[in-house]
Amino acid sequence: MSPEERKVQGPLLNGLRDSISGAIAARKAELADAALEARLKTETVDVSLPPRPAPQGSVHPITQVLDEITAIFADMGFAVAEGPDVEYDDYNFTKLNIPPDHPARQMQDTFYVAPQPDGTSHVLRTHTSPVQVRAMLAQKPPIRVISPGRTYRVDSDATHSPMFHQVEALVVDEGIHLGHLKWTVEEFCKAFFEIDEIELRRGPAFSHSPNPAWNGICAATVRCRQDHLRPRQ
Repeated sequence: MSPEERKVQGPLLNGLRDSISGAIAARKAELADAALEARLKTETVDVSLPPRPAPQGSVHPITQVLDEITAIFADMGFAVAEGPDVEYDDYNFTKLNIPPDHPARQMQDTFYVAPQPDGTSHVLRTHTSPVQVRAMLAQKPPIRVISPGRTYRVDSDATHSPMFHQVEALVVDEGIHLGHLKWTVEEFCKAFFEIDEIELRRGPAFSHSPNPAWNGICAATVRCRQDHLRPRQ
């Protein structure tokens, strides 16, 4: 083309190119929209379905049992008292009327901690009874508490562990007698084993503890149907 023709035909050709490019882009968009519409019709998502379950942990069986025991005693009016795992020798033994020459105070039965600079002796508590001592020193009667927690003894074999759990109950008030203890044991067993009737077998029991006490009802055996002895969900 001559320069004069290019001046005339150039704008026309550019306009034609732009028109074709616009038509192609518009058609391409229409085809994309049509494909998306067809996909939406065939690939619907049910938003009412629940999400995939995420892995979840569970409460440790010991924690579950302690929580259940605490709840049962709370329904009977008991508060929870706690104390340190590393206890004064005085609280763990002396204040519980356990003499210095008692077998429970020997190294083969108790975990002793290195003596403190002030001369005091500490042990890993062998029972939760020191918590009862602390409760009686901290408040005046009436007292109604339980003391759940870890205890430690130098005892490890197929049926024993050097660390285990105890739950002790303490009631200090006027007019309290063994009938209240029997009722408390029965009501606890009914609630814990989830049964309506229980049979308690009571008899004397030997105890190393020299505390003034009667162990007849404390040595109670619960007899219930086998179908009640099942793991809880």
